Amino acid sequence: MHDERRRIEERVQRVHDQRIKTAIYAASVPFEVEAWQAPGEPVPFEEAASASYAPFAMDTPWGPPWGTTWFRMRGQVPAEWAGRRVEAVIDLGFIGDWPGNQAEALVHLADGTPLKAVNPLNQYVPIGNPATGGEEIHYLVEAASNPDILAENFSRPTVMGDVLTAGDKPIYTFQRADLAVLDEDVFHLDLDLQVLRELMVHLEEHDPRRHEILHTLDRAMDTVDLDDVSGSAAAVREVLAPALAKPAHASAHTVSGVGHAHIDSAWLWPIRETKRKTSRTFSNVTALADEYEDFIFACSQAQQYEWVRDNYPQVWERIKKSVEKGQWAPVGGMWVEADGNLPGGEAIARQLVHGKKFFMEHFGVETKGVWLPDSFGYTAAYPQLAKLAGNDWFLTQKISWNQTNKFPHHTFWWEGIDGTRIFTHFPPVDTYNARFSGDEMARAVRNYQEKGGGTRSLAPFGWGDGGGGPTREIMERARRLADLEGSAKVVVEHPDKFFADAREEYPDAPVWVGELYLELHRATYTSQARTKQGNRRSEHLLREAELWATTAALNAPGYSYPYEKLDRLWKTVLLHQFHDILPGSSIAWVHREAEAEYARVAEEVQALTAEAMTALGPGEPRVFNTSPCDRAEVVRTSVGVPMYTEVPANGNAPLGAGEPPQPVKVTGRVLDNGLVRVEVAEDGTLASVRDLRADREVLADQGNLLRLHTDLPNYWDAWDIDKHYKNRYTDLLDAESVTVIEADPLLGALRVERAFGKGSRITQTITVRAGSPRIDFETEIDWHETEKILKAAFPVDIRAAHSSAEIQFGHIQRPTHTNTSWESARFEVCNHRWVHIGEPGYGVAVINDSTYGHDVSRTVREDGGTTTTVRLSLVRAPRIPDPEADQGKHRFTYALLPGATIEDTVAEGYALNLPLRVADSAGAAEPVVSVEGAGVTVEAVKLADDESGDVVVRLYESRGGRAQGTLRTGFPLAGAQVTDLLERPLAEADMDSGGVAVSLRPFEVQTLRLSRRND
Repeated sequence: MHDERRRIEERVQRVHDQRIKTAIYAASVPFEVEAWQAPGEPVPFEEAASASYAPFAMDTPWGPPWGTTWFRMRGQVPAEWAGRRVEAVIDLGFIGDWPGNQAEALVHLADGTPLKAVNPLNQYVPIGNPATGGEEIHYLVEAASNPDILAENFSRPTVMGDVLTAGDKPIYTFQRADLAVLDEDVFHLDLDLQVLRELMVHLEEHDPRRHEILHTLDRAMDTVDLDDVSGSAAAVREVLAPALAKPAHASAHTVSGVGHAHIDSAWLWPIRETKRKTSRTFSNVTALADEYEDFIFACSQAQQYEWVRDNYPQVWERIKKSVEKGQWAPVGGMWVEADGNLPGGEAIARQLVHGKKFFMEHFGVETKGVWLPDSFGYTAAYPQLAKLAGNDWFLTQKISWNQTNKFPHHTFWWEGIDGTRIFTHFPPVDTYNARFSGDEMARAVRNYQEKGGGTRSLAPFGWGDGGGGPTREIMERARRLADLEGSAKVVVEHPDKFFADAREEYPDAPVWVGELYLELHRATYTSQARTKQGNRRSEHLLREAELWATTAALNAPGYSYPYEKLDRLWKTVLLHQFHDILPGSSIAWVHREAEAEYARVAEEVQALTAEAMTALGPGEPRVFNTSPCDRAEVVRTSVGVPMYTEVPANGNAPLGAGEPPQPVKVTGRVLDNGLVRVEVAEDGTLASVRDLRADREVLADQGNLLRLHTDLPNYWDAWDIDKHYKNRYTDLLDAESVTVIEADPLLGALRVERAFGKGSRITQTITVRAGSPRIDFETEIDWHETEKILKAAFPVDIRAAHSSAEIQFGHIQRPTHTNTSWESARFEVCNHRWVHIGEPGYGVAVINDSTYGHDVSRTVREDGGTTTTVRLSLVRAPRIPDPEADQGKHRFTYALLPGATIEDTVAEGYALNLPLRVADSAGAAEPVVSVEGAGVTVEAVKLADDESGDVVVRLYESRGGRAQGTLRTGFPLAGAQVTDLLERPLAEADMDSGGVAVSLRPFEVQTLRLSRRND
């Protein structure tokens, strides 16, 4: 029987591939083709239409890497084709079958109307169904010759990832540009055979249905006339029809299919190419919607819609019509599909705000779910933020990539750090690019974890990553699988409908508490350090600009709050939080442009902040504190002189306010400020850190030990750090010099210089300031290593059962032991501004201004004590997909904070990331808001988006316990409301003796809208 089955399968495969597939187009005539190579960057249609074209023949090489070639195609439908289905078929010389990472094109009519895109799996453009015969066809085709970065499957570095290095040799050979007749009988026969054969293969050997299909296929092959496939196709379909007509079992799993086209806003292509990808894919999707009334397409990322609106208005109008018809479903409610770990809390809030507002404004649609299938893990802050933005559900997919542990749920309630739960689904089909293959359908059923509780799952279908989207072939598969014995049932529907039905049938789904940690792609916390630093700095600069612009708007007559500029700058930062930009996993071109964009953002935001401060009026030198905590610190004046100043939270004070604390003493390699004494060894490491307040040694071994590891992951270079990296390393102990560079009563500093590896250098300035136990390590690296990672270690004499790492609007605790495979898999984890370790009565924090990756380990010493080591990941050197990733100069600061509580750590995390700002001449102004009550932390202060003049304050509980306090304002307060993230009222806030009473549960985020009284 096995031999017989194999004979039939091989027979079906050969006849299908060699005869049926090749007969789908029954007749063809070539276009007359001319070409024009656009110089440099892409040009508008109008410029291409007026260019001079030259004759172009098939089988001719075309297209330098990242180039644009316009093809003029002219043809006439033969009169004898009247009544038949006629299409244009274009093959640019496609390589393989992945649509997004190679040549693709957008076809226009001669008047500039975009018709449809072509790619390897979607090569046709409809002309007539039926054609009348004699139609004159005139197309202008904008073809992008994007290189195949995956040509060698990420096995070796390539220079193709940047237009500056890719060269200009043509990389494609044009294969076909024809008018052709689609033989609909053969087209449908092709799909009948595919669906039945794939279903049969994945049925159990003992299943009678498998054998029934097998013999049906054998009889069908007997019916095929190999010399006249077209003439026999209808008869073959009649043989197959009974097998396709048998209904599914009543208990069959239901797969809710929703059209999808995952378009990475940048990855193996630059942002400028994504702008064109959206037009191509969205043209195809709207064309498919016209052909299939039962088609529904879900599309996220408001940024991509905006690109289409601004650059392809005709496609934009088609999208709006599809939304009105209910065939196009805006989803996700975010500006882009951002990374799930790295953006700050306020940035995630703004992702949701800007995304949802765009869809409400342009389509009248409020999205109800977070659509985030491809990010590399998800912060435990998401459930609360998603709900505060008005969302009911959350969708992810990427956790299926776990290396070690299989995630135990597909339909579940996800509980965040504050206790908020959101209904969540993780499609068991294990892809966001489904095509309803037999393998996918079988996997969806086999894999589904909630059998017995739920009966349905979701499958996003359509080609993706670089776009492409659903095709008519996938829609035809869905129709055949709607009710087919042996298969799950497929229904194409809106994701809101799926989530409503899934929640109704399974309200008591299991609960997952905490982060959704991806056991893969852990290096995305570190790769492309300058991109990450640009994001961190931009987030904090925008916080500053909004606070001081609000202060000026309330206090400076004639000052206008810069709504439009702040909106535009935020959107630039949000775009670059996309899950292949901020994680550092894109080609060189993307990160080169990202660094330039961050520099432009910094320049413009700094100017806005300076403008706001200047508007407060002339006066004495003042110090501005943007952080939510009162500060007493050493700052430098504009001429570099250190001065001690006390400044209130969210406020400003005269330079030099307050009494200076005990001075700093510098003796040899020892820094002592009366709070901590730091001894630096000859090799530049920390020999001792003595907490003088607690009278205890902080370190258990060499502190600030820089360790260089070999770092060659098994596959995804920029994405992964594999556990074996720990096995090979070099400790950087050869300091060229350790010198005193500052010995002022207000601060002392030592400089340590090192050279190592392939010409790399590190210069670190170790600084202790008067009045502060914080020890800063200002670091400059000139990095020239390859396939290495540099870590900075702080082994601390603390027995810590867990570490606490800051995430968005709070922190998360992770065990320091590895009792289970889940804990062992977390050998590299994410933090934001700080990591804290502690034992009852004493804690230590490691703080940073731009570093996200770290690890925490615990060892028992010979003396019986326990050492807990925190190691920051400073910089990596992957070569794929960017062979020059992280090469060159880096400047950042991290710090050690002895004797720290969580409250201390939160304050110093803000302080390091929001340095006090000195203005040589500025007017005094009361803080816009101030808070009485420990743990109530202000995260953002701004004017309301509706330009009403109301003040919006976002605050949260930062210690992990309940908090009560009073928020007071620096302006006459008329009223206060608690709102959602979109500043829509939820409840009246409690007024308390001229302030607002605030009561927060652990890690609760609250947005207050404050109206001013006109006195």
